[in-house]
Amino acid sequence: MDRVSVVIPTRNRRDLVQALLLNLRAQTVTPAEIIVVDDGSEDGTAEAAVELGARVIEGRALGFARAVNLGVQASRHQWVAVLNNDLELESEWLARLLEAAEAARAWFACGKLLDFRRAGRIDGTFDLLSRGACACRAGHGRPDGPLWNCPRTVQFAGFTAVLLRRELFERVGWLDERFHSYLEDVEFCLRCALAELHGVYVPAARGRHAGSATLGRWSRESVRLIARNQLWLIAKHYPDGWFKLYGRAVVAAQWLWGLTAARHGAFGAYLRGKQQGWQGFRHIRESSPRPKAPERLQAVLRDSERQIRSLQEQGGWDWYWRAYFLAVGSGGAGSGAAPGPAGAAA
Repeated sequence: MDRVSVVIPTRNRRDLVQALLLNLRAQTVTPAEIIVVDDGSEDGTAEAAVELGARVIEGRALGFARAVNLGVQASRHQWVAVLNNDLELESEWLARLLEAAEAARAWFACGKLLDFRRAGRIDGTFDLLSRGACACRAGHGRPDGPLWNCPRTVQFAGFTAVLLRRELFERVGWLDERFHSYLEDVEFCLRCALAELHGVYVPAARGRHAGSATLGRWSRESVRLIARNQLWLIAKHYPDGWFKLYGRAVVAAQWLWGLTAARHGAFGAYLRGKQQGWQGFRHIRESSPRPKAPERLQAVLRDSERQIRSLQEQGGWDWYWRAYFLAVGSGGAGSGAAPGPAGAAA
C-alpha cells in the first residue's frame, strides 16, 4: 500500500526522533517513505534517522513551515502525514485516518492526541479560529470523554499530527514560510476553508503528544512568534475595512491573549511579537492577494466561533473564552462582534 509519505520536521532531540521512527514501524499501514527534515541538529539526529531507514533532508534555520514544505515537496505519494517529533501513535492511527479521509473524500484528517504528561487529559483534537485571529486548540487540557469522541467535518487541523492529500498543496499553495513557526498551519487551513476544502476529525485515531519538546511550553520565542503571526494572519486574509468589521473582536482577543502570556511570564515577548507584527503588517498585506470573497471569510469565522462557544458550553468555560465572548457579545460579524496555546488561551 504505497500511498503515504511521512514528513517529520525536527531540530535536535535525537531520542524523540528515534522513538517516533520505531513507533512508525508498528503502524498497521506501513508508510511508503519517511522523510526527516533536520533543521541544523547537533546531536546526531540526522545520522540516527538514516540508520533507522528514513530519508533525511538537512538545512539550517529553516523554521517549521519551510521544513514541512521541503519534506512535502520531496514526497512521492498521494497522502502525506506531517508529524511533530514528540509523538507516540497507536498502531491504527494511520490506518484509521486514511480510511476515514478516503470514505469522506476529505482533503485532510486529524485524530485525538492525549497529553503525554497527564493521563486522561487531551492535548489536542482539531483547531478553531476566532474573529479576533486567536486560534483555539479544541479540547486542550480537558479530561478525555464523550464530547471528544464524535467524528466531525473540520476546517482546521493542527500540523502536530495530520494526514493530507499531497494535491492539497497544489490547490492552495505551500505553508507561508514568512510565518516560520506557529499559526502557519492555521493560516494554511484558513486557505483550505476559504476554498471549501474540508477535513475530518477521527477520534479513533489516537496518539500521545509531549508538547513543545523543542522550545518548551510558553517559551519567549514561541510567544513572540504567535503574537506576531496573529497580526500577519489578519494582514493576509482580512478584507479592506477589516477594523470596522472585526476590530472589537481583534482588540479583545489580542489583549486577552497578552494577559495569558503575562500569566506565564512572557508579556515582554508578547509585546515584541506585536511590535514585529505591526512592522511587517503592510508588507504582508501588500504582498498577499486581496481577499476575493470577504463574505466567505465571515462565514468561516462565524461557524468556527459557534463551535468554540458550543464546546465551551458543553465542556466548561476557560477564563479566556468566557472573557472574550463577554467582551464581544454574540452579534453578527458586521457589528464587529463575535458570538490553548495555538495562538489562544489554554
